[in-house]
Amino acid sequence: MGKFEITTRKNGEFQFNLKATNGQVILTSQGYKTKASCLNGVESVKKNSQEEARFEMKVATNGQPYFNLMATNGQVIGSSQMYANEVNMRNGIASVMNNAPEAEIVDLTEA
Repeated sequence: MGKFEITTRKNGEFQFNLKATNGQVILTSQGYKTKASCLNGVESVKKNSQEEARFEMKVATNGQPYFNLMATNGQVIGSSQMYANEVNMRNGIASVMNNAPEAEIVDLTEA
């Protein structure tokens, strides 16, 4: 089962990473000013990750594919890493869909 890890950025903002069972980061959030907002972002991923239409597939300027998970209001909830090819990117989307709903939340800001 995957997990959401909540951490603090150098600028003091909170962020989360969704990690697959193998420990690989499959989705990274934006920065949030409060931990409560960050936790709301986690819940939004759990909900929106179950709709394939919420995944926006993109190509970076260097030609590498990646994806964003979008909220119902059109805002980006999280972004993937850069992938070597489209097949790997689609596997990443499937991994988010599989891992997000039941992923535990690990708060590393309290460590």
